Amino acid sequence: MTETPALPAVWRPRTTRIVAYTTAGVIMLGLIALAVVVPEQYKLSDRLLMVGFGAVVSWILHMLARCRVAADDAGVTVVNAFSTRRLEWPEILDVAMTVGDPWPTLDLADGTSIGAMGINGTEKTLAARQLAELQALLHARGETPDPL
Repeated sequence: MTETPALPAVWRPRTTRIVAYTTAGVIMLGLIALAVVVPEQYKLSDRLLMVGFGAVVSWILHMLARCRVAADDAGVTVVNAFSTRRLEWPEILDVAMTVGDPWPTLDLADGTSIGAMGINGTEKTLAARQLAELQALLHARGETPDPL
């Protein structure tokens, strides 16, 4: 059984962040360099669009890299790529991730569920530890009784 982690606790993927920010940096540097070295037939607007395209791609990569799951005394905040949701402990019934899932799913009291992209299934050992910590907190703080 996993020991209940101290609060506040934050879980986020490592590899996703490294890959996303490295890729964003390479794309931005590459497009800035391209905008500088392209022939004179390209106007300033063309060059600015190249850099602007790089900025948009970098922003999308940042949105993917910012994913996290944060727990505190009052509940859990799930930050996914393009949404953030704050949940109180009693709202969360269960959290599960089966083998092959990209991230865990939080089952909610209202009958819906949401993915928690901050725990990345491809990082198997890290994801298993993070999931176990979140489950321990949920069982310690949630209102759902432990299964028999």
